[in-house]
Amino acid sequence: MYARAVAATALICALTCGAVSASPSKQRPVPPKPRETPMTFYVVNGAADACGHGCDSWIEVEGKVESDTATRFRAFLDRHHDRNLPIYFASPGGNLDQAIAMGTFLHGKSSIARVGRTMVQECGFEAQDSDVCVKLKQSGRELHGDLFTSGAICASACPYAFMGAAVHEIAPDAILAIHSPKVVLNFRGGQPDAIAIAAANQRGRERADRVASAYLAKMGIDAGLLALTRTIKFEDIHVLTRDEIARFGIDRREAVETPWRFESNALNSVRKIAVVKTPGDTSFRLLQWRVTCFNSDNFSFDFQRPTRAGALVAIAHGGGSPVYFNGPLSVGGGSSFEQWGMRLIHSRLESLVGQPQTEIIETSLASDGRSIPQTTRLSNEGWAHAMESLLASCPPARGAVIVHSSEAASK
Repeated sequence: MYARAVAATALICALTCGAVSASPSKQRPVPPKPRETPMTFYVVNGAADACGHGCDSWIEVEGKVESDTATRFRAFLDRHHDRNLPIYFASPGGNLDQAIAMGTFLHGKSSIARVGRTMVQECGFEAQDSDVCVKLKQSGRELHGDLFTSGAICASACPYAFMGAAVHEIAPDAILAIHSPKVVLNFRGGQPDAIAIAAANQRGRERADRVASAYLAKMGIDAGLLALTRTIKFEDIHVLTRDEIARFGIDRREAVETPWRFESNALNSVRKIAVVKTPGDTSFRLLQWRVTCFNSDNFSFDFQRPTRAGALVAIAHGGGSPVYFNGPLSVGGGSSFEQWGMRLIHSRLESLVGQPQTEIIETSLASDGRSIPQTTRLSNEGWAHAMESLLASCPPARGAVIVHSSEAASK
């Protein structure tokens, strides 16, 4: 007699290596798959304004969603109920039922969720997913760390937990990715035949659809997200575009920007990214700024955006006279992006950095020859601190007198 009773169906959403269906703001490659560790939660203390203006502490939620994750998550938040800290998710996915349970619990709280990863300082030179570092994160201690949104990923089952929060925000350089769930069957009473397996799989998929549909509706998420999810095979992954993120009601902000950040690589730089949708735009535009130095008194300031015909670009602050970028140059062969640039001396750059915000003014010509300016206001959050790091790496200006510490001590 064939086994006919299904003991349980587990709905699994886990990040797998597959084709990435997206375009930049659309086309962003999925980073290499990290070692999967069970989801852990810990409180992090960082630098001033690390998680936003006036925010220096947050909760990191990272790793794979497993069968006991929701219970542990609830116990963790109960221990910290008196602290309304933002929650940052970094997860490849896992058990869909558990992710929905996490989101349902979050929904009853005034929580804010974002996608971001933490580099824990106490881990030292150990890899962040090493046994030593994972044990630290599971210790229950408050740790110290640096928060990054660039390349941080919340995929598969993770978005369901993330979308349970009262407020959910996606940084321009973070990744939210989806695919359809996989039904894992557990039979009792022997090995079933192919017909029984197919029927059980169908029932599991129907249940997954009902559960996900009801949950997303409760969270105020557009049904289009689930419709899109159904079209993505479990073996593949789809990175949501900014237009999709807004259209489905995940993050409806029309202008989202990162703080200015120092990036240490072959060419040290200070960088900022924004996605904006202004009147007249049919979709979000990805904008990027980068400051590099020739020396401590001479800097290159570049601006990259989708190609636009017949436009000028300037930067200004507080009613000051605009300074115009030179350009444009196309970025790479056949690229739909263009780059503008200018050279600034240190004092001129400092006059921008010292303001609370700057304005990017893009001027185009109407068919009747009129100039049509379009202004995007940007926060200068993080710019001063990032510039300090950049200046420390710049070669001295020509003719600058270098005073060594021993000489300074003798004066």
